[in-house]
Amino acid sequence: MQRWYGKATNAVMFGRRMRRSESNITCRVLLTCLIVLLQAAQAQTSHGPKVRAITAFVRLDSSHYKEQLAATSQSLSIAKKKFQEAGWEVETVRITMQPFPEFVHGLAKDKALALLLDLDGLASGNYDLNVGPAMMQDSDDPAMMDLLAEFLARAKVTNGSAIVAGDDGIHWRVVQRAAHLVKYVEENSPHAQGNFKFAATAMIAPYGPFFPGSYHTGSGGKFAIGLESANVVLDVLKETKGQPEAAARRLKQELSRYAAEAESISQQIAAQSGWEYLGIDPTPASLGAISIGAAIEAYNGHPFGSSGTLSTAFLITTAVRAVPAKQVGYSGLMLPVLEDQRLAQRWSEGRISLDALLSYSSVCATGLDTVPLPGDVSEEQIARILGDVASLAFKWHKPLAARLLPVKGKQAGERSEFDDPYLTNATIQPLP
Repeated sequence: MQRWYGKATNAVMFGRRMRRSESNITCRVLLTCLIVLLQAAQAQTSHGPKVRAITAFVRLDSSHYKEQLAATSQSLSIAKKKFQEAGWEVETVRITMQPFPEFVHGLAKDKALALLLDLDGLASGNYDLNVGPAMMQDSDDPAMMDLLAEFLARAKVTNGSAIVAGDDGIHWRVVQRAAHLVKYVEENSPHAQGNFKFAATAMIAPYGPFFPGSYHTGSGGKFAIGLESANVVLDVLKETKGQPEAAARRLKQELSRYAAEAESISQQIAAQSGWEYLGIDPTPASLGAISIGAAIEAYNGHPFGSSGTLSTAFLITTAVRAVPAKQVGYSGLMLPVLEDQRLAQRWSEGRISLDALLSYSSVCATGLDTVPLPGDVSEEQIARILGDVASLAFKWHKPLAARLLPVKGKQAGERSEFDDPYLTNATIQPLP
């Protein structure tokens, strides 16, 4: 009897343990499934592009600019919310005004500088601002470049530019003044990083959404969209490695899908606000870990800068320009060295050079973007570099820009020490 009771008790306990074990297994399975589903949902969300910029174009009146900027900021907030409601992440909203020499015309230098700094103060914490080019052709007043240099050395969120080549040719006088500006801003801005907000641009059309080369000379009440979609390119090129025809087809398909969605939302914004929608720049911008360098490496299977980099850049640019959307801006490929973690790594390793970047620029819209230079680079050397960019852009009639970042007090072999959250520090390479 005792033996039977003991066996029965053991059986009951065994059954309870089994049920508990089965229950635990079921819970673990359910938990695993839930984690997988959440990861899949997160992956699906992360694989979509962001809106890098909603950029509004305005023409400011010196008597009512505060009211104009406040109203534009409100319109941008509504546009941002519209994208967010559709499931998009919006990184920045931006305002590009007319070229600032028109805005400060007739003012003494100290008053013009105070007015520009007031614009920067109004923008700070609300939106990014672009005051446009200081010089658009060689006949423009070079004093405006000096004014822009002093302003950018102190500005917090405002960008500016100078046009070193256009349909009328290369602007050699602007090249020289731009080189002077770069050295001044290096010497006088905190951490020598004020040049992050300046670009020497060539053959770039107005109304592009990306800073700092954005500008316009017309009326206000317009807006454009810029996307951050290097992650979309990475997903496609990983799956189509070494298959150029399949890669081009899939890349165009995916970029077109997101561009169509962004354009539909933009058209709704235009209809509701009365603002004119100018178009979208489908250039797959990168930022930090969202790396176009990593995408190119995934396709080639070799480090960026190896043979095949140029042909992959051409593949991506061709797909971007085939996107059936109303396109503005660069509409190509950007290779921003310090805004892209993988590119910054390859620059530090010496796998990328100025000449290599210029060769890639022959097949895509890039130029020399966020390139770190030794602090002792001379004004003459900078002018020669800008002249190369201008010559290449004019020769092939393609939009290029140069955003050069000499690092004050640093030599080749040392590491940059920028503290801007958008910049990845890298080892400075010697100039040829």
